[in-house]
Amino acid sequence: MNDSPEAGMASTSPAAELTRADFEYLLPDELIAQHPPAERGASRLLHVEPGAALRLTDLDFGDLRERLLPGDLLIMNDTRVIKARLHGHKQSGGRIELLVERIETDCDAIAMIRSSHPPATGSLLHFDGATATVTSRSGAFFGLRFDMPVLTLLDRAGALPLPPYIRHVPDASDDERYQTVYARHPGAVAAPTAGLHFDESLLARLAETGIQQAFVTLHVGAGTFQPMRHDDPAQHVMHAERYNVPVETVAAIAATRARGGRVVAVGTTSMRTLEAATSDNGALAAGSSETALFIRPGYRFKAVDALITNFHLPGSTLMMLVAAFAGLDAIKAAYAHAVAQRYRFFSYGDAMLLERAP
Repeated sequence: MNDSPEAGMASTSPAAELTRADFEYLLPDELIAQHPPAERGASRLLHVEPGAALRLTDLDFGDLRERLLPGDLLIMNDTRVIKARLHGHKQSGGRIELLVERIETDCDAIAMIRSSHPPATGSLLHFDGATATVTSRSGAFFGLRFDMPVLTLLDRAGALPLPPYIRHVPDASDDERYQTVYARHPGAVAAPTAGLHFDESLLARLAETGIQQAFVTLHVGAGTFQPMRHDDPAQHVMHAERYNVPVETVAAIAATRARGGRVVAVGTTSMRTLEAATSDNGALAAGSSETALFIRPGYRFKAVDALITNFHLPGSTLMMLVAAFAGLDAIKAAYAHAVAQRYRFFSYGDAMLLERAP
């Protein structure tokens, strides 16, 4: 364990003046994790405690038990990643690659399509014995109607949509390890990666020490792979994603607040779900909806006290989210520390426990 205090720094720039460049950092390519650790939970954990004297503590992920408190509540995203990447061809014979964004009905889906020329509305696409008709287009997304259930086709012929920075072809190991152990509801095209660190044994040990668990569902969409195209964060538009907050989770959070416990979001998707479903007066609403919430510095948090998250891409919307939560200077210091200490980055990499900035 390495427990190191860092000098606190005032924010260098008002939130309104921040640009994408303020959220960049240098990352050696060899620190991008290409495979998960041999066992779930065998990752490192950087505990980030902002304040007048920033404290950064190097831990193992299993040490989370000592950093959480009896009465705390973990909120986890129980979405399940679908095999959303599909290869086929157009009527002309030209090859296409599909990335399903969301399944609308049994046989209808919205997808991104990579091809030499975008298919026209009304044209047919062919995939391993199945056919899809292009029904609409909105920007980079196409509406498709298949002649069979979409999930059935994806389970048979689809591939797991690993992020572009993971350079190997998905294999049977990825089919298991790019899902959380509590994944239940199919619909995501990217994993809620902070949850990948938990195994059944750790969850049981946390429960034994009085750290409770509840679930939300947010189906991570294909927009998660889209980079920011504007230097001004205010110009960026997030892609909408579907979520559900069960009545049981609302009750669990209310009970946690009543006993003085903390709400700890496991992953940025859990955080965005809770923040999107919480009104300005702090009331959390159960039910299903969509959110395009973009959390960046200046955002006023309403629902979450601490965040477990992986390390995110330079200049990304998720870098802005964690900077909003823990403070930009604290995040810059934490990432510089993680690079110097050779942490593993991104989906299959190590994790952070972030306390909310005072």
